Amino acid sequence: MIEVRDLYKSFNNLEVIKGVNLKVERGEVVSIIGSSGSGKSTLLRCINFLENKDSGEIIFDGQVVGKTPYEINLLRKKVGMVFQNFNLFPNMTVLENVMSGPKIIKKMKSEKAEEIAREFLNKVGLEEKADTYPAMLSGGQKQRVAIARTLAMNPEVILFDEPTSALDPELVGEVLLVMKELAKMGMTMIIVTHEMAFANEVSDKVVFLNEGNVAEIGTPNEIFNNPKHEKLQSFLSSINLSPAI
Repeated sequence: MIEVRDLYKSFNNLEVIKGVNLKVERGEVVSIIGSSGSGKSTLLRCINFLENKDSGEIIFDGQVVGKTPYEINLLRKKVGMVFQNFNLFPNMTVLENVMSGPKIIKKMKSEKAEEIAREFLNKVGLEEKADTYPAMLSGGQKQRVAIARTLAMNPEVILFDEPTSALDPELVGEVLLVMKELAKMGMTMIIVTHEMAFANEVSDKVVFLNEGNVAEIGTPNEIFNNPKHEKLQSFLSSINLSPAI
């Protein structure tokens, strides 16, 4: 469904992504792990053109994307993104935040947009917060609203950029629970995460990124129970997760 071919990206003289190749099939959950600074978030941002790649190809449903703004806008309608820091509109209620995409981008009538927004707020367990403003929510609730807002656009793929990294530890579980439900529903997801137990549980495959390269890729069992790359073994040890979990 999504293929990344020979992707390169630099910031000034710093090469962050160095020839990455990756395939994600429809319905797959792919987790991207690695140390801070390994290029994980940059890779995700290149996939939906929040960052402009230097070279390489992004292919969606068999078509190379990125030659025109029209292609990029079309991709973004089909590929949702959930950020670390929620990116909710503070001057809008929860309901208005979730309605914003269908109304503004899909030009949907308010009544229909509200119906869809309430459906997905219910799905993430926040229907009772519809008239609340983001400032009154916990971090976990904000992230669940952000997920509902993404789902309201009916995406074919969702990219998650470290969705729990800004949360207090006791709030992480409620967000991961929603993501697990999405995985069970067959949503195609690419997840940059530091939550190794979660990646082990929900992923079809796990990608270990090291210094801008795909150093190892495999099933959760292969990555976590039988890591081959020395850097992966070191990474798992450094986060107090031994190779055999």
